[in-house]
Amino acid sequence: MVDWHSECDVLVAGSGAGGLTGAYTAAREGLQVQLVEATEKFGGTTAYSGGGGMWFPANAVLARAGGDDTIADALEYYTAVVGDRTPRALQEAYVRAGAPLIDYLESDELLRFQVLPWPDYFGTAPKARGDGMRHIAAKALRVSAAADLRELVRGPLDTEWRGAAIPDDYFVGGRALVARLLLAARQYPHSAVSLNSALTELVFEDGRVTGAVITEGDTTRSIRARCGVLLAAGGFEQNQQMRAEYHVPGSSRDTMGPWGNQGLAHLAAIAAGADTDLMDQAWWSPGLTHPDGRSAFSLWFTGGIFVDDAGRRFTNESQAYDRLGRSVLAAMADGAVTLPYWMVYDDAEGLVPPVKATNVSMMEPQRYVDAGLWHTADTLDELAARIGVPADNLVQTVARFNEFTARGIDEDFGRGDEPYDRAFSGGASPLAPIVTPPFHAAAFGVSDLGTKGGLRTDATARVLDTGGDVIPGLYAAGNTMAAPSGTTYPGGGNPIGTSMVFSHLAVLDMVKGQPA
Repeated sequence: MVDWHSECDVLVAGSGAGGLTGAYTAAREGLQVQLVEATEKFGGTTAYSGGGGMWFPANAVLARAGGDDTIADALEYYTAVVGDRTPRALQEAYVRAGAPLIDYLESDELLRFQVLPWPDYFGTAPKARGDGMRHIAAKALRVSAAADLRELVRGPLDTEWRGAAIPDDYFVGGRALVARLLLAARQYPHSAVSLNSALTELVFEDGRVTGAVITEGDTTRSIRARCGVLLAAGGFEQNQQMRAEYHVPGSSRDTMGPWGNQGLAHLAAIAAGADTDLMDQAWWSPGLTHPDGRSAFSLWFTGGIFVDDAGRRFTNESQAYDRLGRSVLAAMADGAVTLPYWMVYDDAEGLVPPVKATNVSMMEPQRYVDAGLWHTADTLDELAARIGVPADNLVQTVARFNEFTARGIDEDFGRGDEPYDRAFSGGASPLAPIVTPPFHAAAFGVSDLGTKGGLRTDATARVLDTGGDVIPGLYAAGNTMAAPSGTTYPGGGNPIGTSMVFSHLAVLDMVKGQPA
């Protein structure tokens, strides 16, 4: 017999966009909902996102802006990119459910969205959109509209990495989405949230998950969930032991996920018999290495090339960050790259690397130099010696690249061939010659935006056991579920969008199971 400390209809673990969408849906549908967040702030990885984007094709926000996309086209693109690595039913559920979810949310005046154009990440795949018209974000929200949330919503990332002040004027990007969902959910008196409350164990009764054990510091309490438990607690990227066990490359030191993403919900579900998939996968990116030893998610390169241990180019430096990160991992697996690898660039923009989106503020340049992370030399031969690569190879590599820039065609890796490659150069070629001395090199590592492996689910987010059967009463979404996108990242806003869709579908399934 369980000594329940409290009861609700729906128990949600995690307060990113997914968990909050699930909690909001439950409250709006008349269910009593309790959301528990393991850390001291709301928002999870969502709150760290500068854009906070959602990949929801053919939704009303895009239609009002003149978008002409169709679900059929978006589905053709998505399934072509993902392939058969994940169940087709999951893929279809995500692509089809985004637009209706936006209709549902926009009927609440507190939830407002805008177009945030962002090209699809596989520009040559069938029905790819290069104009960015599958991507939206929450509108900025004045902090004064929810002043009590200013200190309670996680982020911005620079605040926690560099100690920057929390903005006093607007919630923007992912923080705006989190703040809006928190405001919307608390309109309902039967919606409750609690911080510093980690779900650590699931409770079974008569073959059904009926609640969970919540750990708060040194104490525990049991919450009964009459309709179901939704696990939307993020990934396990901050748990180095789990990363090692499941062979996730990289380090917890270099992830963009918040400290609380320890995989506790994963472990609770696995202990309850849940099946898993994609546990060695993450949302990857290159990471500029900083003097504190961490390599942080970086994009928007206006120059430079990446070279391997032999001093040769090995990738398209302007491709979407997950594809770029995976090319680095592939080169590492082949033995061609060890960390750090180097961005080689000239003095056209000075000493600082041509990286316009570092996501955390750079420190003083001299600190990178003193740490051996940035090198400068009058010639490429000298630079090669300083970064430990063969001089002849580096000289030849740069000369070949410069020939490509003169012709505007990258014959080796197709840099500039896809719309995303040109997203940060106004549609112009992203190829910039390396000709102006002195020459520089900056150290890079591998970063991630969180793990994407998790619990196997069906198309309504019900968790499956190792025999493929539904575990009654248990649901998962976001980075706690095995990503429908498999080993790919089809477009910006996929992680947040997926989390929101399957949290919403999970609660609607719980509602459907209620007596009339």
